[in-house]
Amino acid sequence: MGILSWIIVGLIAGWLAGVVMKGSGYGVIGDIILGIIGALVGGFLASALFGVDNAISGFDISTLIVAFLGAVVVVALVRALPGRSPV
Repeated sequence: MGILSWIIVGLIAGWLAGVVMKGSGYGVIGDIILGIIGALVGGFLASALFGVDNAISGFDISTLIVAFLGAVVVVALVRALPGRSPV
């Protein structure tokens, strides 16, 4: 996947996770970063839990779902940290 695909997937997945977890997005840059980190976390979890190799392999619906679920996990983990303000 090229850098432009990572940015687009990150933007969409981060925005969706922001809407689901908070009610609004985190801004364009925040959504992209959240989505890219979510894609990495989601890809790791998909391969560890389900044995799926190459869960993030291109710009398709499965990549968006994995990145979105990973971004939701990232937001939930950040919110669970003690002493943090709500994200």
